[in-house]
Amino acid sequence: MEYSKEFKIYSKEDTKTLAKRIAPHLQSGDVVALYGELGTGKTFFTQQLCSFLEVTENVSSPSYVLMNEYRGRFSICHLDLYRLDSYEEVLELGLHDIFEQNLTIIEWAEKAELLLPEKVINIHFEFADPYRLVKIESYKKLDIGKSLSE
Repeated sequence: MEYSKEFKIYSKEDTKTLAKRIAPHLQSGDVVALYGELGTGKTFFTQQLCSFLEVTENVSSPSYVLMNEYRGRFSICHLDLYRLDSYEEVLELGLHDIFEQNLTIIEWAEKAELLLPEKVINIHFEFADPYRLVKIESYKKLDIGKSLSE
């Protein structure tokens, strides 16, 4: 990976700052793979990221419908794979077609790891009381600073 960085998230404002710094680096065709337990902030991060990508509609977790599409600066597909139980179910989504034509944001990306492209932006959210640790690994350089308080 070209870029690797860790951040400590203490508040929703920190999450918003991180999303604001990542958004300018994203383009159609990028895949953002989100990892982390329930409640670590994947959906909130996605909502903030979409707002900085000029999405004006309500961004919500697509856990029941599996995928939501949004129009912002470009087309965005937001997938939540939490409810999928098998690799076959993931295959049926046709991810490669989705990847080519959109910015794709995937919650619970570990369920699709075998299908993810080489060029991916991995973001791991972890509980680490009193904060959340966010680890970013990217195929491209992301100039998002050394800390969120800069």
